[in-house]
Formats: sequence, C-alpha cells, structure tokens
Amino acid sequence: MKYLVIGVAGQLGRDLCPRLPGEVVAVGRERADLTRPDLLRETLATERPDVVVNCAAYNFVDRAESEPEIAFAVNALGVRCLAMACSEIDATLCHFSSDYVFGHDRKRVRPYAEGDVPGPIGVYGASKLAGEGFVRAQCPNHLIIRSCGLYGVWGSGGKGGNFVETMLRLGRERGVVRVVTDEVCTPTYTADLAAATVALLGTGHIGLFHLTNGGSCSRFEFAREIFRLADMKVDVQPILAREFGAAARRPTYAVLANELAERAGVPRLRSWQDALAAYMVERENPLAGSSLREGANPRAGGR
Repeated sequence: MKYLVIGVAGQLGRDLCPRLPGEVVAVGRERADLTRPDLLRETLATERPDVVVNCAAYNFVDRAESEPEIAFAVNALGVRCLAMACSEIDATLCHFSSDYVFGHDRKRVRPYAEGDVPGPIGVYGASKLAGEGFVRAQCPNHLIIRSCGLYGVWGSGGKGGNFVETMLRLGRERGVVRVVTDEVCTPTYTADLAAATVALLGTGHIGLFHLTNGGSCSRFEFAREIFRLADMKVDVQPILAREFGAAARRPTYAVLANELAERAGVPRLRSWQDALAAYMVERENPLAGSSLREGANPRAGGR
C-alpha cells in the first residue's frame, strides 16, 4: 500500500506519516499546492498512490471572514481539484473536515452524528462543508473525517502553535487569562486522531466518519485543566463569546458522536482529559521522526 500525504508540515500530518503502514510519500506545497490543479495532477500521476491523505487546509477561522475567496480557494475549490485528480488515478482520498460545519442550531446539547444536517455559521465552516461536498461528488472512493479542536506536539503549521501552547504562553506572560465558557467541543490530540485514522483506513470503509477524543468541555474548562496539569497558578476568568469579540462566530456546541467509527471497528479514543495529560508529558520529549523528509518511507511501528 502506498500513501501520499499532503500537508505534512502541520501537527496532524507530522503525527500521521510515521504511523501509516507501507510506503509513505510526504509532500509539501512545492509538490502539492491545493491552489495549483496542474501540480496536483502531475504529482499524483508521478507517484500513483493507492491512498491520498489530505491534511492541508486554510484554517485561519477569524481571518476567513475577511478573505473568504482564499478560504474557499483552498478548502473547497482546491479540494475539488484534489478529488478529481484522485478519481483519475483510482486512488482513495482521505480528507479531514471540521466540527465547524455545524453551529446553526444554537440550542443543541446532543452530540452530532454523521447523518445530522450541517449548518455552518462562518466562512471557514462553510468552506469546509463545500469541500466535503466536492469530495463526495468527485471521488467515489473517499473517506471524510470530521474532528474537533486539534492540538499536537508539533504545533499547528501556519498558525505557529495551538490552543494549549497559547494558554501556557499567556499564563506565563500575564498570570490572568480570560477564556470563553459558552462554547463546548471535544479537544482532540492529533496523535490519537492519527492512530484512529490509520485504524479506520485499515477497515476498508468509505464515507463520512467522526473521530474525536471522548467527552466534552468548554474552552474555559479546557484551559483550567491545562494549567492544573502544568502546575501553574493562573487566574482563569470565564467570559462569554460575545465579550471576547472574535471576528468569526463559533458553534456554541460542537461535540461529535463517534459511534459510527466504533461500529466500523475503530477502538474508542481515550477521554480528552487523558489525552491532554499525555500531551503535557510528550510535548517535553517529542517522538522521533521530526526530521521526516519528503519521499521518506517510514513503516508502521517505526517510532
């Protein structure tokens, strides 16, 4: 089995590549830019992978409100081109989407299943939902994985960090942080998502699946747990989303149900609390493989 992974500079791509079994070709934007269809086709035609895993995305949620053309160019039209290129070589496309495709139901208190009707409330979520639609329409052999609140040892590619690292930095610098308490989701460790993705790919299933760590919390509760595990005395003050004043609205409740993946044979992911505790240890000693270079062929169990 040959895998081609796009978006390898980000935290998910870095955690996924060493876990995939078989031959893995890790490519950056110089060989797989979602805004350059000809380049995508050339790379896929040259490599002829069995599975293409797309970890690349425009993920600047607030900035998307002021530059929707760029968000849709990458997350929707770029994904359409990738899906068409995969179909041309009969490759399976594994594409990652987001809990932000939901949010319209402001009274929601029950985890979303794959069959629930989406309703994004921002440009980013709308662009990700459009990308999902193009994958379904253009590539019959597809696996769409929605996840939520990603954080990983390698930070978040273009963003230069993640929520955990941002909280730790602000806690050290200020001693007081104000965190939104009326937005609930499931923070998900990219190492766990990567392992679950490999397991799901191994089942041979196609279609739409949700994969997150277990449980749920507000961003406020997540921040408090971060500081507790870090043994930092920080004054964490709850605020409402409207007080925070972000450019983009977030879903007030964006918890995803994972039962469909479990029925497909994917072991249940550990709780968000256990995952965060593991991250706090592992961030001090990142796993081997940080120098994974394009064209490397790691094997399962290699780190």
